Amino acid sequence: MPLRHSARGPAHRRRLATSAVAFLSLGALAVGGVALTDFGGFTSSDAEVELASTATCYDMVSIAVGGRGDSPKNGVTKMLTTPDGTPLPAALAGDFESDWIDQMVGAPNDKVAEGSYAAVYVEYPANMASYDEAVNTGVENSQKVMRAIAASCPDTRFAIVGYSEGADVTRRAAMEIGSQTAGPDGKWGIVDPANVVGVVILADAGRKAGEGAFPGSTSGTGPDGFDTVYQNGSGPAGAGALPGTAGSFGALEGKVASFCSEGDLTCAMPENTSLLHLAANVGRQLDVDALQRDNLTPATGADLAVVLGRIAVAAFSDIAAQDNWLAGDETFLDVLLKVSEPGYKPGVVTKPVAKVDEAGEPLPASEAVNLAYLPSKIAKEIIGFIGSNTNTVQVVMNDPYGQTLGPGSGHHFDYWRDADPAKGKPLTSAQYAAAWLTQLAKDAEAGKPIKTAAVQENARLAVLADPTTATTTSAAPTTTSVVTAPPAVPAEPAPIAPAVVAPPVDPALPVDPALPADPALPVDPAQPVDGTQAVEGTQPVEGTVTTTTAVPTTVAPTTTPAP
Repeated sequence: MPLRHSARGPAHRRRLATSAVAFLSLGALAVGGVALTDFGGFTSSDAEVELASTATCYDMVSIAVGGRGDSPKNGVTKMLTTPDGTPLPAALAGDFESDWIDQMVGAPNDKVAEGSYAAVYVEYPANMASYDEAVNTGVENSQKVMRAIAASCPDTRFAIVGYSEGADVTRRAAMEIGSQTAGPDGKWGIVDPANVVGVVILADAGRKAGEGAFPGSTSGTGPDGFDTVYQNGSGPAGAGALPGTAGSFGALEGKVASFCSEGDLTCAMPENTSLLHLAANVGRQLDVDALQRDNLTPATGADLAVVLGRIAVAAFSDIAAQDNWLAGDETFLDVLLKVSEPGYKPGVVTKPVAKVDEAGEPLPASEAVNLAYLPSKIAKEIIGFIGSNTNTVQVVMNDPYGQTLGPGSGHHFDYWRDADPAKGKPLTSAQYAAAWLTQLAKDAEAGKPIKTAAVQENARLAVLADPTTATTTSAAPTTTSVVTAPPAVPAEPAPIAPAVVAPPVDPALPVDPALPADPALPVDPAQPVDGTQAVEGTQPVEGTVTTTTAVPTTVAPTTTPAP
């Protein structure tokens, strides 16, 4: 029998230990957080004994990626399978519960028909033994699950939701999906970006400095196609702890909600904290779990020394590959930040060619390396180091662990507790995401067209290209106006005025149904007046509402309007 989607009900209460991206200072562990909280979730029906299969199609599926320690485990959790029974790295919501993600991906269940919507949790290491390896595995598994679902159910729409370490997975997976190019056969390597209707990222370590909550959206106050204004601010000024992972969402721009709480150092690192960014890059290449568990030991210390040594060698190799590094503005700290990225790919380094003068004689060493630049280079190093770390000491002195991950005080958990109606913040970030996902699920169930920015722009251009159509912001349907005039009294000719076309409506702004249509457009005197003639409305174009205003005809004072 086909799998029924599990009903959502009160879950048993429990306390789940979880944590977020850890920060490292050079030489020692600085942060490895654990926080306790209590949320409800899904329950799984005892009648569901069959494995969940991608053969069961839904109108919309949310791909959920939890944070550190918050992932299903193969062999422990009942896993999703392909139609032939091959296990996939994911579990149906109900077979796995997350105190953090359930509130969002479970919200649509009570608002759409059973069988229309489902959520699945992606399996990945979700640890800090090797951060980038875990995240890359999460990206691969997320895309593998989406491909399998799309292969069985090509009309299914997707949302991707991630928190903490899972936020990094979600960002990178969404960036790759949005930057795809269809092959010659029109097929996509992962899934069609048009079928990804929403991306929710909580505590995005790859957020750019000053980036708002809705990258690429038309309004900046919400994702495209969703009218509810996000009132919790557009985002703090700082950048994520891992700015090297930033990038464009491509075709998914405008369909992304990236929330970051002020004070959450995973996504809101103050500007000019280069050493902390360097420390985070180092931490991505260490076994943070072992450091957190054992502190510095000969084994963990040796691992740290190996990573630092590898970064130092890469830095000197990068400098040696440049023609005259001393003459440039790049500082040694800039080089360290560049080469400490786990994905750093060094350029082709060739053996330096000995510099010669016009006669072919080797130049003196002092001229070959331009030591005249050394004093100014040293000055740039000092100024650059100080300038790029003006806030580092302040952050370190203010207890970054307590500020970000401290129980009861950590801003890494504000996404579930930042509502403040008195300050115009009626919803938490998680509640806002839940409302958006619910609307997306309703649209998918109803088969409504996906309201991408491209669709709305094409509709706007189509209206502008039609000279017989005028756009208004009225949401009311087109009505028929009837004008009656005695045939013996000719209508007084009116001067012909140029057609008035209303300016295009911004598709991201809410429609105001109270705005009236213009009642005073003149009529062409050549048009015969028929006492029962009705003015027909034009056909609406997808993404806009169009009306044709009824045109009154000037008649004798004795004219009686039709009822």
